[in-house]
Amino acid sequence: MKLFLINDYEGPLDLLLHMIKESKMEIEEINISDITMQYLDYIKSMESMNLDVASEYLVLAAELMEIKSKKLLPKKEETLEDEENPEDELKRRLLEYKRYKESTEKFKKLENIRNNFYTKAPERYNEYTDKKINENSELTVDDLVNALKELLKRKDFEKPINTKITKKELSIKDRIVKIRNILKSKKRVMFDELFEEFNKSFVIVTFLSILEMAKGEEIIIKQDDNFSKIYLERNNLNEL
Repeated sequence: MKLFLINDYEGPLDLLLHMIKESKMEIEEINISDITMQYLDYIKSMESMNLDVASEYLVLAAELMEIKSKKLLPKKEETLEDEENPEDELKRRLLEYKRYKESTEKFKKLENIRNNFYTKAPERYNEYTDKKINENSELTVDDLVNALKELLKRKDFEKPINTKITKKELSIKDRIVKIRNILKSKKRVMFDELFEEFNKSFVIVTFLSILEMAKGEEIIIKQDDNFSKIYLERNNLNEL
């Protein structure tokens, strides 16, 4: 018998559904006696390995044994119309759980697709192009974009990246606070130094945060000579 690990499953119904799938049978066609023996063998194998078996797994084992024992008893001639057959009730629960599991997997796929997109409120691009970033800077957004491209090339960042976004997303608001704190202590920081992490979400949020701060004239962006390093400084005329 193939040994399944409890930690791989979300509960006894999940384990039972996997056993049925391994048997290549439909839920409506399962032989309750066979599946009961497989399930009990599994419980015994876990106990023989001195592994704790969660109580919910033992409860289902007891249900399966009860259903199997009733099938061995002579059928009563008279049965209540509203009384549901325990075997049919178990199959119904399995079918409901299967539908739930399939729906969950479908939603996970949609979530993974959605995680590949980044959104931002729409703005007029002409507000940035061919214009200085702010009154205190001679640089344009195109200059910053080119600086970022050079940075990505140096880090070999243009290759396809597999990313997984965690539940705690990095926000522009939080990143701006971090950049403010850096500028309070250093007064002047090189553009490249702000990209201390190299994953897609961090780079995008950091770049958008710099643009937002420049637009609000919180920072001054300077370049001593053409094609030289770009630096960010606090705008002393505005409180950060």
